[in-house]
Parts: sequence; C-alpha cells; structure tokens
Amino acid sequence: MSKRSYSAEEKYEILKELDGHYSTYDLESKYNVHHSTIVDWKHKYDRYGLEGLKESSTWKKYSKELKLAAIRDCLSGKYSIREVARLYEISDASVLRGWIRKYNSHSELKDTSQGRTSAMTKGRKTTWEERIQIVLDCLGNGKDYQEAASTYNVSYQQVYQWVKKYEDGGDEALKDKRGNKKEEAKLTPEEKMKLQMKKLERENERLRAENLFLKKLEEIERRQK
Repeated sequence: MSKRSYSAEEKYEILKELDGHYSTYDLESKYNVHHSTIVDWKHKYDRYGLEGLKESSTWKKYSKELKLAAIRDCLSGKYSIREVARLYEISDASVLRGWIRKYNSHSELKDTSQGRTSAMTKGRKTTWEERIQIVLDCLGNGKDYQEAASTYNVSYQQVYQWVKKYEDGGDEALKDKRGNKKEEAKLTPEEKMKLQMKKLERENERLRAENLFLKKLEEIERRQK
C-alpha cells in the first residue's frame, strides 16, 4: 500500500464515494489505501465528523488500567484489535499494537502522562542519521510515536513530524536544510554512488523493520483465533 498521507478533506472525499457504487475494496484499488484503513476513516467520521479524520500530533493520555484492559480484551480472542481500539477510543490501532508488543515482551506499561521530561516535551537537536534511525524504529513499532519519543529522549511532535516527512519524501526530507551541506549536484560520481547505496540500505532497513512488525502482529492475531 502507498505511504502517502491524506488530509482530512481528502479522506472525506474518498468516503463520499462509499455512498455511491463503490465498496471499500473498490476504493482500495482506486486510491491504493488498504480497505481496513478506509473502514477506520468511516468509523471516525461517523463518530466525530470531519474533526475525526484529522491526524492528531498531540500526546493523548491513557491510563495504565485502560491499556491493560484493552490488551486483555484483544488477547481474549473475543474482539479484533480494531474493535478494541474503537471500544476504548484509542487514537489508532497501531497504538494498541504497540502496547501489546510491550506487554508480550514483559515491559512495564505506564500512564501516558508519566515520564514526560522537559527534554521530551521541548525536543532536542538531532543529527540526520539519528532522525533516520528514530523514524525506522518508529515504523517498525507500528508508528508508536510515544514510545519512540521516550526511547530517544525527543518530543512526540518531533517524531510525528519526522515520520510524516519520511513517508512523503524519504530520508532526504529529514535533512536540515539550514546547513551548508554539499549539494548533490556538485558531488563526484563516486560520492553519488555512495549516497545512492546508503539510500538503498536505509530503504531495505525500513522494509525489514516493517516486515518484522507485521510478522509479530500476525502472530498476535493468530492467538486471538
């Protein structure tokens, strides 16, 4: 599926086609968006209107008790991950997947409001390589922005923006344009080759991270059946 991001207005225009003769599978093929994602959009729109289609870049608070209750409902096999996410009004199913991953690895679950240091709230300066690594880890964890922010001691907002930029423009979009770095047009053929090899290596690393996450998710969903 495509990694492009859709605005709330674009999502709404796609959803309007469901009122015609299109199914979610038809729209999946037409817009290269997974049908389950379209189902999620519809649920959010039905419940919250256009506001529900906007991607939140804020840190939503969840209690430890809510997290555990949601995880137990998932692991009970009675509900799907998406059903539990809707039941507990969790911002996205990927957030719940991140909690399940931590639970299965015996990591401690905490209230979301805990552990936010001033550095995590304000963010910090990072290198291009650091930003790439943070994004790849976040994608490998099902876009758990919260966990990535805590792990690398950066802000939630930073992680969120970096992931969005990476999805839209790859690792080049994560560069700090304010510096005086050598322009690619001025690179020697050998430097260009090295740069291209690094890009391919990072893309392979991203694919490996996402595939690993999907395998873990499939294992969890198999347990629910």
